[in-house]
Amino acid sequence: MDESIILPEQVPVLPLPGALLFPHALLPLYIFEPRYRQMLKYALGHHRMLCVALLKGHCADWQSPADFFQTAGIGLIRACVERSDGTSDLILQGLERVRFADFEQKTPFPIATIERLESASDFSVETDALATKVLELYSNVKADGPRQLPPKVDRYLSDLSDPAMLADLVASTFVSDPLRRQRVLEELSVNQRLRLIIQYLLDEIGSAAA
Repeated sequence: MDESIILPEQVPVLPLPGALLFPHALLPLYIFEPRYRQMLKYALGHHRMLCVALLKGHCADWQSPADFFQTAGIGLIRACVERSDGTSDLILQGLERVRFADFEQKTPFPIATIERLESASDFSVETDALATKVLELYSNVKADGPRQLPPKVDRYLSDLSDPAMLADLVASTFVSDPLRRQRVLEELSVNQRLRLIIQYLLDEIGSAAA
């Protein structure tokens, strides 16, 4: 995360079906519901930050915080274009993993008290080996499908200079199942995160070949 960015104690939460926000990743959003227009106005008037939380599978919408996962990604609103009809297009840049400790407000949109989640510093020779395997599988998956990372990010991943960023960006882009992406988001060990992604990418390649 940019060290000049200080996370606020309380942040509005956008619960969504199928969408997660990983550190370093960019997430485009279209804001149209009245309650989320209010949320956007609040965010722009405070810290320009939102948390994106994954709705649990049985929920088409949410009625309470029990309907969405409590580990989420916090992002900075990097771009916001308001349309003439009051809807808005956003680009969120993922900053950190966070956990919701409590809720200052639950309606019309949630405002959560957040706790920052630190990744475990368990880098080792094994980390390099796991990252190399992820990069190998990533190359196979991207060659077989339409999902692509921007060239600049693609070059960055090839350098293997940051295994945590590698894990998050590959999970964000190439792991299809939202619950599997949530599992990666909740995992604080970078090594275990890489192991999960290797398992999931192998499954993706197997499904594509079937």
